[in-house]
Amino acid sequence: MGKWRDGGGTLTVGTDSGAREVPLRIAASYRARARGLLGVDGVDGALLITPCGSVHTFRMRFTIDVAYLDRGFNVLAVRTMKPGRLGLPRLRARHVVESEAGAMERWGLRPGTRVRVSAPVTEVSPPAR
Repeated sequence: MGKWRDGGGTLTVGTDSGAREVPLRIAASYRARARGLLGVDGVDGALLITPCGSVHTFRMRFTIDVAYLDRGFNVLAVRTMKPGRLGLPRLRARHVVESEAGAMERWGLRPGTRVRVSAPVTEVSPPAR
C-alpha cells in the first residue's frame, strides 16, 4: 500500500466498453485538502480529496457535485451542494470527489459505481526494527 501525494491523475468512470476518463487533481496534504476548491471559479475535471469523510462549501463561488467513496473506490453517495452548506459526514467514506454541478450525472457517476484512480503514489517502506 502506498501513500497519496498532491498532483494530477485520471478518474475512470464506468466499464471498459463505456469508460469515461476525467482529468483529476489530487489533494492529499493538509494544506491542499483545506484549500480544496476555495478561491476558484470552476474546475476542469474533478478534485479528489483524500483522506476525507465530509466537506463544506463555505466561501465557495459555485455549486458542486460531491461523491463520497469508500476504501475500494465504490461510490457511497452523490450530492449536489450549493455554496455555504455543510455536508453530512459519511462514516464509511475515505475519499471525496468534487466537480462542477451536473458533471457527475453526465459521467454516469452514481451510488454503487466503482471508479478507478490513476495517480502517483509513493511507496511506503515498513519501519526499521
